[in-house]
Amino acid sequence: MRKAKFKKRQLAPDPRYNSILISQLINYVMKDGKKNTAKNIVYKALEIIEKKTKKSALEILQLAIKNTSPLLEVKSKRVGGATYQVPYEVRHSRQTTLSLRWILQAARAKQGKTFDIFLSDEILNASQKTGSAIQKKENMHKMAEANKAFAHFARF
Repeated sequence: MRKAKFKKRQLAPDPRYNSILISQLINYVMKDGKKNTAKNIVYKALEIIEKKTKKSALEILQLAIKNTSPLLEVKSKRVGGATYQVPYEVRHSRQTTLSLRWILQAARAKQGKTFDIFLSDEILNASQKTGSAIQKKENMHKMAEANKAFAHFARF
């Protein structure tokens, strides 16, 4: 008998912007359960974005997520004795998860200043279709395009 289906928990929106996306970003930034520290970092980064662009930080973040969201990804699938990289479409929830993950990885890879500055820079770069997160998305799309011949192995 199979296990019961996993029920996805609903995140509460953050208090300042009333956005589930920002509360998700806060949770991804959080390390060792230090949520207040993560909130401070994210809110400082969003303030820096608002100062630089004179626009709503939430709109810039949403644009950055939209620009870095992959449409296709490859998954390994074993057929016979061979393993193929099969391209699959990415669900919407996974798209935002991957986007946030890539933006944070790019920000964490930098060194020299404080993390909130790096995070704001990476979000701005992603909203302008530049930066490491965009590069990661393009690499994933190239992999999916290169393995398009194996798409018939995918089960939808």
